[in-house]
Amino acid sequence: MASIPHQALNPPIRTLLGPGPSSIHPRVQMAMSAPLVGHLDPYFTSLMDDTVALLRYVFRTQNKLTFPVSGTGSAGMEAAFDNFLEPGDVAVIGVNGLFGERMVDNAQRTGATVIPVTAEWGKIIRPEDIEKALKSQKKVKLLSLVHVETSTGALQPLLDASKLAKQYEALYLVDTVTSLAGHEVAVDDWGIDICYSGTQKCISCPPGLAPFTVNQKALDTLQKRAQKVKSWYLDLALLSAYWVTGRVYHHTAPVSMIYAIHEALALIAEEGLEARVKRHLKNGAAFHAGIEAMGLKLHAEAGHRACSLTTVRVPQGVDEAKVRQGLLNEANIEIGAGLGPLRGQVWRIGLMGYASSEENVVLLLNELEKQLTKQGYRPEPGAGVAAALGVLRAA
Repeated sequence: MASIPHQALNPPIRTLLGPGPSSIHPRVQMAMSAPLVGHLDPYFTSLMDDTVALLRYVFRTQNKLTFPVSGTGSAGMEAAFDNFLEPGDVAVIGVNGLFGERMVDNAQRTGATVIPVTAEWGKIIRPEDIEKALKSQKKVKLLSLVHVETSTGALQPLLDASKLAKQYEALYLVDTVTSLAGHEVAVDDWGIDICYSGTQKCISCPPGLAPFTVNQKALDTLQKRAQKVKSWYLDLALLSAYWVTGRVYHHTAPVSMIYAIHEALALIAEEGLEARVKRHLKNGAAFHAGIEAMGLKLHAEAGHRACSLTTVRVPQGVDEAKVRQGLLNEANIEIGAGLGPLRGQVWRIGLMGYASSEENVVLLLNELEKQLTKQGYRPEPGAGVAAALGVLRAA
């Protein structure tokens, strides 16, 4: 039989400055090539324990059930809703972007009644609007928010909502896919009952796992379910028996991906969580200053802009796709397009994890200026880089 024509594996080396995945550290890349062992091998189970301990450190929690779900951040989202909602329950969900909309979709698929609390894409969800929704129902089972909305770069305050969740006796669920290990996230101190994330953003690990943590208060509600969790694969009782309470076989864990997240989390611990958050904040502030010095506008609400993910308004007369393509073809830099109602109106730019560096801030501002100039938009030469360097030197 003749061989089947196929493409040789030879991916280009890119600087990933889009909404994810982000560039990974060479140590994480090397970890994935380490020798494969079985998913119940004593070495691997010891690595599982260490990975859980490192995840607790990054989530800032003592939750016993803390582990990486085998699947992308969307699997973490589905695990949260499938386990804690069922028909007859009511969920209040903040919607100010695409990923709030996805939470609504997930919750509705469980048969629960969803009360969306909406805001314009780029704005935050206001506490008074959350309370109005909570008051409108006899009993709310779950309140859910996105910390950093990846479609807009809006950074949602979480403490006021946490207080409201406790006041109205609702479980508090937070999506930290684009914030964990880049922005401050304090699961225990902030009263978050259920929290999920993704590996490919500020953690700087390839996509494929969803860090997940849930407290005992939330787990206790699982005993009161009227029916089994609809997803066998994402049933927390079964996953807990494999990850935490024993080594009961559930599924074949992605061994090489666990190597990768372990190494990525080890790098976070070596840098120090506080130092890592400060690095993200500094580089994000420098990039924002550079963008504004070029005469460009930031889309997300002032005072509530993420440092990990920035949405930049496309100037009138500029073809946003040509800018992205020019960056990719000429500088090997990836940035992202807008989603939903922001498609064609913004660029989504990530400075996350290993990719959040002073060098990348300067590189991107310089290359972005070149691409804009080609299209007739002419910022003052070097203004963006100068403004960013001013912030970085003052930090």
